[in-house]
Amino acid sequence: MLIAFCLGAPATVAQPITAEDFLSFDADQARLGQVLFYDKILSGNRNISCGTCHHHDLGGTDGLSLGIGEGGVGLGPERTAGDGTDAIRKRIPRNAPALWNLGHRDVRVLFHDGRLEPSEIYGNGFDSPAEEWLPQGLNSLIAAQSLFPMTAQFEMAGNVGENEVIGAVTDRIDLGWPILAKRVRTIPEYGQMFVAAFDHIDRPEDVTIVEIGNALAAFIGTEWANFDSPYDAFLTHGTPLPEDAERGRQLFFGAANCAQCHNGPLFTDQDFHAMALPPFGPGRTRQWDPIPRDVGRMGATDDLEDAYRFRTPSLRNIALTAPYGHNGAYANLRDMVRHMADPITARAEWHAELAALPDVPWLEEIDFVIQSDQLEMDRQAAMLDVRPVALSDAEVDDIVAFLHSLTGDTARHRPLGRPDHVPSGLPVD
Repeated sequence: MLIAFCLGAPATVAQPITAEDFLSFDADQARLGQVLFYDKILSGNRNISCGTCHHHDLGGTDGLSLGIGEGGVGLGPERTAGDGTDAIRKRIPRNAPALWNLGHRDVRVLFHDGRLEPSEIYGNGFDSPAEEWLPQGLNSLIAAQSLFPMTAQFEMAGNVGENEVIGAVTDRIDLGWPILAKRVRTIPEYGQMFVAAFDHIDRPEDVTIVEIGNALAAFIGTEWANFDSPYDAFLTHGTPLPEDAERGRQLFFGAANCAQCHNGPLFTDQDFHAMALPPFGPGRTRQWDPIPRDVGRMGATDDLEDAYRFRTPSLRNIALTAPYGHNGAYANLRDMVRHMADPITARAEWHAELAALPDVPWLEEIDFVIQSDQLEMDRQAAMLDVRPVALSDAEVDDIVAFLHSLTGDTARHRPLGRPDHVPSGLPVD
């Protein structure tokens, strides 16, 4: 997650949220999406689910700076990197984004680099990494987004040669989805659930990845909708915030300039900003750019103007979703606020202990190699979309108190929660 203090005149208040601001989803499809979300049947080697990296117990994330994906064992900060032939070959290059309020109608771009957004450029409703190969019929951005971790080698698909899903995806991104859909629909309980939940599905054989994506979207879009924080009570009923949070609110919308990027009902402008976060990890290497770096939005647009810029995330329930930044550079919210106030100073003082990066001895050589490339470090530091804001320790604490006031009263008690079991019979994290 990213908190940005951007240039310009400060806003004064964020807009309230109501239930009418959200996309409408079917309850039966949401219940189906709940078990799919936690079922490892959707991974190539049947050993990781969506819920592994977006778990209820961890605020919809995994509690790690850079996740341990396919091949890992355990959950959250206790997750290990596997061993033997199952040992992970790479960390997930970016921090697992939170899922809060993705069903809000204002959401118009997803992923840290914004590589998924509504568009008719390919005739299927979306501009996405699958381009023209993304199937027709996906009903929302969330539905489209849910399909891509299944195709990612180090997230859910597995390594080349390990299973038929990754083999198919290696040929073309969309060829793994029919394999996963067949796995699901041939489980009798799933087949019955799809027939009951979708009017156009008369028999299990009709189920495709589209229905799977739409069911996942129904779950994500309803399960993580949350707007009953103390700040919402302040907006709708005038209920005063605690004194420190009120001072933080005035700073947030005033002298600290936070609201220039974190504005609107979701506390995000959904734009892209360079904040000079300290780089580490494997990066998101590209075919003609093998340097272990992450160029952010430029990776989606190939526009040099977008280099090192990342999407502004929502701040709702931010206190539940550490670590922060596109690469999870800070495990502590206070440290992240300090970085956003003075990125260059904080970047110079950053050390690995400020992140939540589990030890993986065989990856240590690559974890921080990018920091030895002085030209690349200089390029990243030069791309900065903010000017420093001088904040005292007390002011930082007040802003953190305000950010805590964005936590929903019911955020830890979701409507459906984690299922005890899933139709495949595979273990549930």
